Amino acid sequence: MSDTPDRQTPGATDTRPVRPSEQLDWESLAAYLRALMPGMADVSFDADAPLEVEQFPGGHSNLTYLLRFGREEFVMRRPPFGPVAPKAHDMAREFRILRSVHPVFPLAPRPLLLCEDAQVVGSVFYLMERRRGLVVRGEEPPQLEGRPRERRRAGAAVVDALAELHAVDVGAHGLVSLGKPAGFVERQVRGWAERWHRSRTGELPEMDALAAWLAERLPPDPARPALVHGDYKLDNVMLDAGDVRRVVGVFDWEMSAVGDPLVDLGILLGYWVHTAAAARRDDSVATVTDREGWLTREEILERYGSRTGFDLKGVGFYEVFAVFKLAVVLQQIFFRYQRGQTDDPRFAALGERVSWLAHVAAQLAEKQ
Repeated sequence: MSDTPDRQTPGATDTRPVRPSEQLDWESLAAYLRALMPGMADVSFDADAPLEVEQFPGGHSNLTYLLRFGREEFVMRRPPFGPVAPKAHDMAREFRILRSVHPVFPLAPRPLLLCEDAQVVGSVFYLMERRRGLVVRGEEPPQLEGRPRERRRAGAAVVDALAELHAVDVGAHGLVSLGKPAGFVERQVRGWAERWHRSRTGELPEMDALAAWLAERLPPDPARPALVHGDYKLDNVMLDAGDVRRVVGVFDWEMSAVGDPLVDLGILLGYWVHTAAAARRDDSVATVTDREGWLTREEILERYGSRTGFDLKGVGFYEVFAVFKLAVVLQQIFFRYQRGQTDDPRFAALGERVSWLAHVAAQLAEKQ
């Protein structure tokens, strides 16, 4: 058994050796899977092969590992180490969401197995299928680097996939049980404001003012609720490596629900437009979408609006909320870092990023 393989399977360059502080009991995991998975329908599993483990390095909260048994590969998701915010990092809920969403929105990966026995690896976890393609984070792959035309095609595909998600008829497919559409945005604003207060490590008046600004300007519930991804951004989307005009996967469904689809549009714009000016390319909120060819804010709104028919006049509220929410997400991680609950060096500068995001959101609010 190895957690630092000396080879890379073709197409697996998005993985790295497991960080020392995020190792698990791999022998316990292997024994559990060998006992359970050979009898599962529609799952190929080589029980005689040794377990190899790598880690997907992107993201800042839940831990995502690549498990390999011979030629068979699976993706494992589990919560971060240490205490977490109430109702956050609920892997059982994410698994059940995928189980409901995958049949009607195949870009969501197929979930395979949920383990709620924390004795196996120290927490609840689940396995899903492994998909292959391009995930664009702080740098671009050769298929996009210096190629404005391909960037534009990729951007259009990302917007179209979001419109496709929001076109799913939640009533016809029995998905309303995934959330309570009435009052969705109000609960989101209140919940993230409460998380801010629980995780604050100092005074930041702009965040308090933003929480009040959002609470005072809540939009009405939409006429037709939709599946809301909850964290829809470029690096949660996988593009076809052979044709960037195609999306082949949408990941990280932890915050999904049924509610106002413009929450997703605001999140996409928040990352795509409003954090694109991050100071460093290795910044935790850096993106590549400020480069020539990637769709502009206006182009995103035009394309999404034409495909959904939604009224987008009030989208500015959702953009402010998206940046506010991102600031809270990073603050929660920084809170854990300061308390010694994680030692990932990427988190040391998150306090500065939270202040910067608060300023960005405050400037957006002033323009509304």
